[in-house]
Amino acid sequence: MTATLDLEPGPVVVGFLVGLSGLLFLLTPVVDPVAVGSLQVSTVALSAVVLTLGFALGTAVFARRGQRLFAIAHGVFAVAWALLVLGPLLGEEALLLAGVVVLVAGAGFLVSQSRQ
Repeated sequence: MTATLDLEPGPVVVGFLVGLSGLLFLLTPVVDPVAVGSLQVSTVALSAVVLTLGFALGTAVFARRGQRLFAIAHGVFAVAWALLVLGPLLGEEALLLAGVVVLVAGAGFLVSQSRQ
């Protein structure tokens, strides 16, 4: 009996982005900052940006599949993570605080929805 993989492009790309984010995070102690244009960016910062993209794409993938709760979860984490990345990047404490609020409120909402 042979098994075949039925891979859909959307979830594969989301998985790739999440995996790449983790790899970039783990490489931080052994890799120097990377040149992005004229900026020197740490792999931790790149990891956070890639993870945000993965969450955002996951929102669209799950919404298209009709999986509402998973789409909302990915959307909440995409917004929260983007705010958590932008806050320190721009030196705006309010954005960092907003990211924490979105994360906590979104998690509370998701827990309440999953119980229904």
